[in-house]
Amino acid sequence: MYLPPAHACQDAQWAARIVREQPLASLVTTDDTGLPEVSHLPMHLQVSEQGGWTLLAHMARANPQWRHLQARPQALVTFLGPNAYLSPAVYPDRERVPSWNYVAVHCRVQARLIAANDAAGKDRLLKVLIGQHEPAYAAQWRGLDEGFQQRMLAGIVAFELDVQSWQCAVKLNRHRPESHAALHARYAGGTADEQALARWMVDLGLADADSRPGEA
Repeated sequence: MYLPPAHACQDAQWAARIVREQPLASLVTTDDTGLPEVSHLPMHLQVSEQGGWTLLAHMARANPQWRHLQARPQALVTFLGPNAYLSPAVYPDRERVPSWNYVAVHCRVQARLIAANDAAGKDRLLKVLIGQHEPAYAAQWRGLDEGFQQRMLAGIVAFELDVQSWQCAVKLNRHRPESHAALHARYAGGTADEQALARWMVDLGLADADSRPGEA
């Protein structure tokens, strides 16, 4: 992605926070003609002891994109976190223009599809996703008729995406300290996305002297 140095974040913990807080990702592949194809899929981040990232996900077998992923396993996954309008009114000087603040992560990945007949492998992956979003549903899933479970598992394609590299953007006026107080005040009283960005400002130490320090 286009990533000016002022907005680049090299800290893996901040990047992982975006992925975990905003699990609905955009998976970007190319079709057989070379045109981009996009699906919006929930993904689960696993981090190894060595710090490597793997994303777990699945899609409907009726979605042709899995065939593109099988043929060309290198792909792009993007996560867009909270984002909001940036008013020039937050600056003390008038020679400013409107912009947009956001946090985002882009991952270049290598895909490994779980075999269609590997019901146990797909079941394990699904249970990880269930554990992230609704652990109580695991008991309901285990109690379903086995035939129904098999039909549901046959209807999806599950895969693991090994993250080869990632980029993280934290566009929050970190390089414009004269705007921080007014920007935080505006976001703290705004929409849900604006309030989320206000929390990011606090966590990054951009809101006031008593904020918890952070790096990006």
